[in-house]
Amino acid sequence: MDARVIIAKLRDEQPLTGDEIEWFAKGLADGGVSDAQAGAFAMAVLLNGLEKPERVALTRAMRDSGLVMEWDLPGPVLDKHSTGGIGDCVSLLLAPALAVCGAYVPMISGRGLGHTGGTLDKLEAIPGYQAEVGIERLRQVTASIGCAIVGASAEIAPADKRLYAIRDVSGTVESIDLITASILSKKLAAGLEGLVLDVKVGSGAFMKHMDEAEDLAEALVETAQGAGCMTTALITDMSQPLVAAAGNALEVIEVMETLTGSGVTPALWDLTCALGGELLALGGLAADAADGAGRIADAMDSGAAAERFGEMVAELGGPVDFVERWPDRLPSAPVVREVTAGAAGFVTEIDCHALGMAVVGLGGGRKRGGERINPSVGLSELAPLGEQMTADLPLALIHAADPDAADRAEAEVRAAYRIGPVAPAVPPLVHRRLR
Repeated sequence: MDARVIIAKLRDEQPLTGDEIEWFAKGLADGGVSDAQAGAFAMAVLLNGLEKPERVALTRAMRDSGLVMEWDLPGPVLDKHSTGGIGDCVSLLLAPALAVCGAYVPMISGRGLGHTGGTLDKLEAIPGYQAEVGIERLRQVTASIGCAIVGASAEIAPADKRLYAIRDVSGTVESIDLITASILSKKLAAGLEGLVLDVKVGSGAFMKHMDEAEDLAEALVETAQGAGCMTTALITDMSQPLVAAAGNALEVIEVMETLTGSGVTPALWDLTCALGGELLALGGLAADAADGAGRIADAMDSGAAAERFGEMVAELGGPVDFVERWPDRLPSAPVVREVTAGAAGFVTEIDCHALGMAVVGLGGGRKRGGERINPSVGLSELAPLGEQMTADLPLALIHAADPDAADRAEAEVRAAYRIGPVAPAVPPLVHRRLR
């Protein structure tokens, strides 16, 4: 086979065979396909799409490009995945809360992609946290603690790891087919018994419109269930940041405030409960989603989820006293600047994509694959939709490495907000559930 022939077929909208897709995935994993060819493949898929059998074949081929895990544990193996947004740090609460409720959560997560933050980057804002571990270490931590949030090791879906990095820097992130294959290849390789998908829609999501989000949610659920994994999806709002921060250490602060009860973010709490409720019902640990949501709330309200999160952090190399002393353990930026609204009225619209790119510009995300990021920079105290403003009230606080970076971010943040005379209708947190 020849990568050029496969790319040309995609370009010319000719169907690929299962053998061709399997060969290309193997080439992604072992280096037989070059970066240029991988980028061309991704662009052709983005522009022309895949048929349903091709999408399933790509998902399976990427899953089977590495090890597919098997488990023997006294509880169900469950996981969640978000398609990405701004201020979306649910995973850091949900994994330990599920573990408290009797589930086992080998959460294989990713790094920042495009304008969205990455779960691994957030966790690595915690000094010493080891997000990149091998399969045996993942097994050990999951079995002993009940949850482990780590990156895909070289053994798990190596074809996806290669293509994921190329998509991030080649303008091909938004493809439904590539998103589906990327998410599910890793999740199915982790040997899950139940999966819930948080499909974002809005200005901060890859899917800006409801019909796009519905198409993606249906593709994900259909493909995962076809592969034998019980799956549900929630389509959730991303027309504003989920929490009032965007940036790695700043989002960990929001997580710790919510877990410890010192400053609960309602949307973060509610979405964690909703997603966790679905999973506990799928895994047979709750009578239904509502019962499961209550159990997740109890795990967080009691402090048990915070304690379990601290155990996971310590087990993966972080401070043993992180839950007690997290304000002292997280890095902070040297420049903190207020961005005022400059006009009176209500926050009528937020360009969350622009906010995410402002964080990338500050150094909190990557413009090129492999770049190091600054965990301390980002935005905090972001004004929500519907907030009534005066000219001197802040839209956000900028956390920057230097004054020049803060200057650039200030202009970007101000441009991302629309102020109008009439308060807008604020969208619901959860738009739709698919099973």
